[in-house]
Amino acid sequence: MTQIRTLLIGTAFTALASTAAFAQTAQPAAGAEGQPQVQMQVNDAAPAAQGVQPVTPAPTRLTASGSTDPLVQKRDANAKANAEYSASKKASKAELKDQQKAAKLQYKDQVRDAKINQKADKQTANNEMKMNMQGQTGDQSDGADVKH
Repeated sequence: MTQIRTLLIGTAFTALASTAAFAQTAQPAAGAEGQPQVQMQVNDAAPAAQGVQPVTPAPTRLTASGSTDPLVQKRDANAKANAEYSASKKASKAELKDQQKAAKLQYKDQVRDAKINQKADKQTANNEMKMNMQGQTGDQSDGADVKH
């Protein structure tokens, strides 16, 4: 009895495996009208002998569907949130650097302008003092209104 049961189970597994293997390799091809066509496997030597290339199926991309496991969903959500945070942090850091650079340039311009104004003020004060000194020496040479 056990031998029959193991034999039946073995044949069931073999049938399932062969069905799964056939289902993975057989793909319906779409016709010109958009209706699926049935492909029959023909001897590979016959099309090559006639000069016709055998049809190869188009490569398909396999993507994993979203998992229903809550831990996997949480891990994916955390990874996405961390990536967004990191990108936001980098953008903020770059913006801060740009603002600091602009502020530094503005400060340098203000310092340069202040130095130019200070130099001009000194020159004006020197010129005014020289004019006053020349005016006083001219008055002293007359000797009229000199007060000691």
